Amino acid sequence: MKYRKLGKNGPEISAIGFGSWAIGGSGWQFAWGEQDDADSIRSVHKALDLGINFFDTAAAYGLGHSEEILGKALSHRRTEVVLATKCGLIWDDRGMVTKNGHYDSILREAEASLRRLNTDYIDLYQMHWPDTDAGAPLEETMRAMDKLVKDGLIRYVGVSNYNVAQMKESMKVRPIDSLQPPYSLFDREVETEILPFCEQHEIGVVAYSPLASGLLSGTYDASRTFPNDDWRSQSPLHTGQGLIDSLKKVEALRAIANEMGATVPELAAAYVLANSAVTSAIIGVRKDSHITTIVGAADIHLDSETLGKIRAIFS
Repeated sequence: MKYRKLGKNGPEISAIGFGSWAIGGSGWQFAWGEQDDADSIRSVHKALDLGINFFDTAAAYGLGHSEEILGKALSHRRTEVVLATKCGLIWDDRGMVTKNGHYDSILREAEASLRRLNTDYIDLYQMHWPDTDAGAPLEETMRAMDKLVKDGLIRYVGVSNYNVAQMKESMKVRPIDSLQPPYSLFDREVETEILPFCEQHEIGVVAYSPLASGLLSGTYDASRTFPNDDWRSQSPLHTGQGLIDSLKKVEALRAIANEMGATVPELAAAYVLANSAVTSAIIGVRKDSHITTIVGAADIHLDSETLGKIRAIFS
């Protein structure tokens, strides 16, 4: 496994990160369907054995359940990992999630996440989304983050799903250590402005959904369907004609992967990691095979000719 420094002052983290969205299980509005906790814990241990030290979760994943499972799985190896979670999404008794970036809410969320993760500190604490529901100013959110750093409860501050203007506004309060944006061959919007900004300002980038929520796993065909409690059942890219069109591009990518002796997911993740602004590609995991079939991506070098061929497929 290769390791890269997170931003200007952050820790060394594995080029492949462990994504814990799916291990939250069902029961909330952005679930991936039912998940076996034993499979989740085995996957965490397999990732550790393969050299992965960056584990990413969020309070909202499974309404706290993902944090609980990750805390349990890492309980005896906490000092070996860089543990990241997120705040800013709260839920009601019905499991409905809303955004809240207010100062007091962030502090309460941090305490709750520390309990669920069974840890005294969080390595990387990230604002999940800019607050467009409760209306908290970006500066207020960052003041709460700064307070948590000064209190020793978190080590580094990150934001997720922020644009450049939102990062600039937040940076008036304190530096941002990392950004977590969506980035895959199906979603390359960040290449235009966001990634160059992060590189210029030495902000680490931990990219999520590099496999486009399974589309680039290389395992789908046109008959693939998703249960109603899986959010992908409502995704235009994952259903109907959108799925058919997506799979044509995946098959073209497979031809390049075969020439290189790589798998489709390895090549897809390697494309994300080839961008000099990216620190780590977070791979969503439900079972240990999702890790064992992707770790090779960290060792793949893509030259300019191959990158051009890949971009042409997804242009």
